[in-house]
Amino acid sequence: MDQAHHAVMAIGAAGESYAALLGALFIAGFAGGLMHCAPMCGPFVLAQVSVNFERTPAARMSEWTRLRGAALVPYHLGRLTTYCLLGAVSAVLVRSLADVTSLRWIAAVFLGFAAAVFFLQALGRGARLFPNAVSAPGIAFLSRRLASLAEPLIVRGGEPGARYLLGVVLGFLPCGLLYGALAAAATAGSAIAGVLAMASFALGTVPALMAVGLAGSLLMKRAGPAIRAFATVLMLANAATLSYLAIRL
Repeated sequence: MDQAHHAVMAIGAAGESYAALLGALFIAGFAGGLMHCAPMCGPFVLAQVSVNFERTPAARMSEWTRLRGAALVPYHLGRLTTYCLLGAVSAVLVRSLADVTSLRWIAAVFLGFAAAVFFLQALGRGARLFPNAVSAPGIAFLSRRLASLAEPLIVRGGEPGARYLLGVVLGFLPCGLLYGALAAAATAGSAIAGVLAMASFALGTVPALMAVGLAGSLLMKRAGPAIRAFATVLMLANAATLSYLAIRL
């Protein structure tokens, strides 16, 4: 009975930790969307919205058409696809390493790294976390290749398939916020858990980017200080949550 009780308690604790991880990644995506994704990826969103409106006849323009065109659902589904794929791969790799070494501290290190990334993002120093890596030839080459792939897809922005592929492509863009999310998702324990973890992160980034598409950059500029202050508090709380999970491991 004691062994069964301890097993049930362990399963419950693991479930609580995973739920906390999902919540932390959603908050990271939401806060990071306000602080980082909106200003950095906003131009891609606005370019798609602009192309869509230019190709929509005035006679067919309505409030619903405007909202649907600005929401860019296929684009966000494309980003979701890439993030989930990366989450599955990272979780499987770390799980394999942990199984070989039988060291739980590996997961704790990844969670601690993710907490540090989000803490630096909250302080506005996230761009300095990988100063050499971002400018490394391999990363620079990857960025240029992704940009060359994205350009024709933006031009075809009115097509749902092109928007989806654009989201898939841009999901691979090097980003410190993404690195932190992947480090946290890598501790999920399985491919499915990694997928769900990165799906939580991706969904968290959607509201800010949809706001940019619906209201343009004007709203973000006017409300910028208040938005950044709110997002900073969320990001700090998120870093504290991941630190707690790392300590528990």
